[in-house]
Amino acid sequence: MKATPWGFRDIMPEEAAARETIADTVKACFRGRGYLPVETPLLEDKAVLEGGGRVTDTPFKLFDDDGRLLVVRPDNTLSIVRLVTSRMRGAQLPIRLRYEAPVVRHQAKFAGVARQFTQLGFELIGAGGAAGDVEMVSLVAQVLQALELPSWRIVCGSARPFTELLARCEDDTLAHDALALIHANDLVGLDVRVAESGVDEGVARAICELPRLHGGIEVLDRVDELLAAAGVGGGATDELRSLVSGLDEAAGDVLPALSFDFSIMNSFDYYTGLVFKAYAGGLTDSVGSGGRYDAIFDGVFAEEPHVPAAGFAFSLERLESALQVVGEGAEKGVAVPSADDPSPLRIAVPKGSLNAGTIEVLERAGLDVSGLRDPGRRLIIPSRDTREGEGAIGPVEYVIVRATDAPAFVACGGADCGFCGRDSLIEADLDLLQLVDLGYGACRFIEAEPAGQGDATERAYARRGVLRVATKYPRIAGDWYASRGIAADIVSLHGNIELGPIVGMTDRIVDITATGTTLRENNLVITGEIMECTARFFVNPGAARLDPRVRELGDRLAAVVG
Repeated sequence: MKATPWGFRDIMPEEAAARETIADTVKACFRGRGYLPVETPLLEDKAVLEGGGRVTDTPFKLFDDDGRLLVVRPDNTLSIVRLVTSRMRGAQLPIRLRYEAPVVRHQAKFAGVARQFTQLGFELIGAGGAAGDVEMVSLVAQVLQALELPSWRIVCGSARPFTELLARCEDDTLAHDALALIHANDLVGLDVRVAESGVDEGVARAICELPRLHGGIEVLDRVDELLAAAGVGGGATDELRSLVSGLDEAAGDVLPALSFDFSIMNSFDYYTGLVFKAYAGGLTDSVGSGGRYDAIFDGVFAEEPHVPAAGFAFSLERLESALQVVGEGAEKGVAVPSADDPSPLRIAVPKGSLNAGTIEVLERAGLDVSGLRDPGRRLIIPSRDTREGEGAIGPVEYVIVRATDAPAFVACGGADCGFCGRDSLIEADLDLLQLVDLGYGACRFIEAEPAGQGDATERAYARRGVLRVATKYPRIAGDWYASRGIAADIVSLHGNIELGPIVGMTDRIVDITATGTTLRENNLVITGEIMECTARFFVNPGAARLDPRVRELGDRLAAVVG
């Protein structure tokens, strides 16, 4: 075999040497703060890891000779938890550990994302409160400074306000769904779910607004206001305020690079307080993330019933990319974009049926769209914000794409934000922050079959035990059938979906319809309603946390369609 499996790659000597230099710099910072090295195995018992917290889905599972289900570790923190719990119960607290180790995670195929990457991380066990948080954040800042990365920022959030707020929900299903939607960055879906729940108005407002809050320390006042109106007692932001005070005393140079964003919810559910990400080098992907997980070691140490803990991990690959961007810019004499001198805001604008609606809302939001009305063969259209003064967006670039491609352009950094239908976002399954339901481009996702063939379809399903379905939307169709407990073989087609059951290739179709005309003309009848779909405005999460113009555009769009 000449090629590596997708998502994995070889690293040649020149790059390996550069990575080694980066890793040595990071580890030197950790070592200087008293963190000791440990190594854990690449394979772990899945059940043991799940004792520490939810393990993200991984495609790499196997059974050993004893019949135990093993997984290739998707994260190092849970492995460290297992090590400390089983081997270091008698150690003196606090325990400071560091590691350099690869992890493997599930990624969407054909998204251009690696499945293996190397973490350079540290875990602080037994030191809680402001002192522990300050140690963590200041150490992360020290690393970024030691690597001489420009324009670095640390963006903080906290799991605590959400935890205390959702505890106020008498409906456990709502609390579960709300947390899942926040983890998925689907704030539009969160609005819909909360509106349907009938929950108290104060609680509803807080659930929907909290993940949209971002900015400086003044944002914490709004968090307290929302929680108070929802009947949540005070103190949910105390740890973040103490962090700011502690950094001011211990590492004041960090504060100008510190901000808050409550959309940050890391992918593992063991976090209990501070969660934060580090950004650098003009990249919209974070170079590292971590937070506080104070509940995992409860009862582990005999003389300490409650042991706080926290950790952070840098991605070696992301650090390498950030330094490469800086190096290439220096060679070309181009500075890394910063808040003082930003590059144009790039907006992915869809072609096709959503194009007219997108142009309309952009114009109503104050952007010059004259170049979009007749772009010719141009793929990038330079333009500008027509508004001036505070909140002005300045220069923009429209990137003309297919609606189905817009999520990839935004997720992979080709654009800062974009427009497409909810269906395209679901099918893409990428890390995107969905901010506004725009209302236009409305259609329904339906299941249909040839008229008069319902009984034949049911008999075929009873005989085969599986339904054959043609669709352009395999993820949406597959998830819908799975939620109903129906086994379905999905046939992915790209056009003329209606032909599937007409020529006997499939039993039914899953497709979109606006008026139903195509269904009627082909003698198809609707057998199921799946979901409604409209256009959404979505953003790259990193761009939303680093570039206020992205949120400004989102706020304007929400105002004009609200």
